[in-house]
This record gives sequence, structure tokens and C-alpha cells, in this order.
Amino acid sequence: MAKLTEKQADLFRGKNWGTVTTLRSDGSPHSTPVWIDTDGEKVLFNTAVGRAKERHLRRDPRVSVVVLPADDQQSGYVSVTGVAELSEEGGVEHIDKLAKKYLGQDTYPYLQPGERRIIVRIEPEKIDSMGIG
Repeated sequence: MAKLTEKQADLFRGKNWGTVTTLRSDGSPHSTPVWIDTDGEKVLFNTAVGRAKERHLRRDPRVSVVVLPADDQQSGYVSVTGVAELSEEGGVEHIDKLAKKYLGQDTYPYLQPGERRIIVRIEPEKIDSMGIG
């Protein structure tokens, strides 16, 4: 397992967007912007049951995410490639935490009735970066 440096982890903790790439059933890449987070070791993002990212990762858990600093995107990036673990436990609480970080709201305002939220945890196998030690 690769390990994020503290500076790299801070980029995931900050109010920066990530781009997650999963693999479609035909093997082609599917990339989407996401709110991101880290627990210091794994990279986290949140999605809902039934969305493309969730379906792709249940079939093939290989994933990558790249993040650039929102305040100066020319200053570098961090890219993490690994295997995703999906869990509904704590999913709503996690999206609320992300809503606080990105929107300044205590609860995620777009939660639909019956929507099941998923925390995706990426175990880093490879970390690439430039300008972010």
C-alpha cells in the first residue's frame, strides 16, 4: 500500500474537487467530478446506490482520483490509484460532512427520499504527484 504524505492528505481534506475515474463494463474510462475527503490513509468520496460510479465499482473496484488545489491549479496535483471499498454504513453522515465542507450547510440539501448513500474508500496502491510533496 502506498501512503499519502501529510501535504498530499491536506489536499484531499481541503475544499478541492477531485475527478474520479471508474471503468465501464466495456473497459472504457468514466470520469466524474466529486467532493473528496481522506481519513489520512484512504481517499474517500460519496455517491448513491444506482449511480454509474457505484455500479462500475461493484463490478470492478479499480479506481483512480486526481485532485488539484482549487486556489492554484497550476501548483500541482495528487493522483491516487487503487481499489475501492463501498459501504452504506455512515454514508448519510459522510455526505453531510462533505456538505458542510463544500456548501457550508449542516445537512446535504439534495438528498432524495429513499436515497441510499455510499462511502467509497480507496486504498492507495499508487500515488503520483507533482508540486505537492
